[in-house]
Amino acid sequence: MSTSRSERPAQPGAAATPSVPASTGAGDVAPPAVPAALAALRGRVDAIDTQLLGLLNERARIAGEIGHLKGTGPVYRPDREAQVLDRLSSANAGPLPSSSLRRIFIEIMGACRAIEAPLAVAYLGPAGTYSEEAVVRQFGTLVERRACVTFDEVFREVEAGTAHYGVVPVENSTEGAVGRTLDLLLATPLSVTGELLLPIHHCLMTGPGMAEGDPVRVVYSHSQSLGQCARWLSRHLPEARQVPVVSNAEAARQAASEPGAAAIAGRAAAERYGLSVRHENIEDEPQNTTRFLVIGREHVAASGRDKTSLVLAAKNEPGAVHGLLEPLAANGVSMTRFESRPARTGRWEYMFFVDIEGHPSQPHVARALAEIEARATFVKRLGAYPAARS
Repeated sequence: MSTSRSERPAQPGAAATPSVPASTGAGDVAPPAVPAALAALRGRVDAIDTQLLGLLNERARIAGEIGHLKGTGPVYRPDREAQVLDRLSSANAGPLPSSSLRRIFIEIMGACRAIEAPLAVAYLGPAGTYSEEAVVRQFGTLVERRACVTFDEVFREVEAGTAHYGVVPVENSTEGAVGRTLDLLLATPLSVTGELLLPIHHCLMTGPGMAEGDPVRVVYSHSQSLGQCARWLSRHLPEARQVPVVSNAEAARQAASEPGAAAIAGRAAAERYGLSVRHENIEDEPQNTTRFLVIGREHVAASGRDKTSLVLAAKNEPGAVHGLLEPLAANGVSMTRFESRPARTGRWEYMFFVDIEGHPSQPHVARALAEIEARATFVKRLGAYPAARS
């Protein structure tokens, strides 16, 4: 019987033919064997994942029981969630950074909330704005995100109960206060229930119809973003016309279909509307940050590290503002923000937006607030809420 070449024994003195890995039967070479140590570590990871799965489902069941006991109480408790995140961050020994741990647990808490009752959160749209990013940072990805055309619509959605919460920008570290938000806070019956700080990194982006060397004739963006990139635009696009629009995502949408147009927005907007990013991080200040407020219909209990926001008015007389704020120092309460805004009730009359550290349930804060209210001609408590965690 004849023997094939591959079956014949090697001749004495002939070089050994390298062995060829066995075929998988589909024309592919079988993968190399996994070292025993690596296989053992992967087995440990699989076992831990199985444990995590059981623990996560147990957590969700307990959260459901808590929701049943609360009855008609709010599903979202910003004070409680802040306490959970602070406790975990303090207990974290690494190697996971606390910032990553917080993001993971925000998603876990969001998933548990979604089982109990899905939340709807309004924000300034369209999709792809920094406001939408702020919603995800605060509530996780599993909330229903409702894009609104204006800040006024965000407030109306929450006031009407068609959205549980709203997220609105209130100030930027480069451009200052967002005036329309301040005006609406003064008029609304809603309360501030939370805050977050979002680092803002702007990109210059163009539509698919523009080549790399084509000139930019017009730049669309929100007025705040144009201001935050003013020096960059002056240096690199001095001839381009700057056109403010209602949001950065709207700027991206317009630039996507207009030859010669560019938009300033975040990378998420470029991905959503199919634009090419020409330049990244074009903001004039590297630490550019926007502070967002969460607005809702309920009051928030103390979390242990809180802020209280107020609107005040004082008599138009020498020393009135100093006298209005003196109870803060007298009671050891730190003021973190003081912003004046025209009252629109008369010439040269102003409202003062004030943020202080602490919660009204704390005795020294309660004393300071009572003394301020006795001296002011107008006081509105906008809300007490957990201070932003980094």
